[in-house]
Amino acid sequence: MIKFVTSNEHKYRELNSIFSAHDIEIEWVKMKYEEIQADTTEEISLDSCRKLQSVIEGAFFMEDTGLYISPLKGFPGPYSSYVNSTIGNKGILSLLGVDRRAHFQTVISLSYGRKVYQFSSTLRGTISTEERGENGFGFDPVFIPEGEGFTLAEMDPERKNTISHRRKAAEKLIDFIKTRNELNNE
Repeated sequence: MIKFVTSNEHKYRELNSIFSAHDIEIEWVKMKYEEIQADTTEEISLDSCRKLQSVIEGAFFMEDTGLYISPLKGFPGPYSSYVNSTIGNKGILSLLGVDRRAHFQTVISLSYGRKVYQFSSTLRGTISTEERGENGFGFDPVFIPEGEGFTLAEMDPERKNTISHRRKAAEKLIDFIKTRNELNNE
């Protein structure tokens, strides 16, 4: 069992489903923690993980995701959570013109043996012209993955989990765990 630190139940459920499919149990450490303001998702995740090493015993991981919108020069990027809670999907939609290219970037930071390892992945796509779908959370109702005709929120959770940025990063972590017996058996 490995600990997953987040206050976001949606992220816990999504990652728990992914890890369960690989017969790895995760323990939810429901916790809010202060994040620095930084220019990249990697910096924020790394800093948070290092700070929590003095608070949480044993191996644990955390996840940070940013939505990077090309015509907005990557905004909201590492400020995605704040932007979602202030202007939300409707605000994002109001900022865009014809160019709607975007991508999600997920960074998972693992604290293991007093070191921090990072695993990241990207999901490219576009921002829709309206909110669509009832599933998912955050920017899922406005994000259409490349090669798809539906927003992430229009997909059932199983379909979303087969293509998501979070899954791709999680599978890199899972591969890492499987190569370390002591971590896999904690």
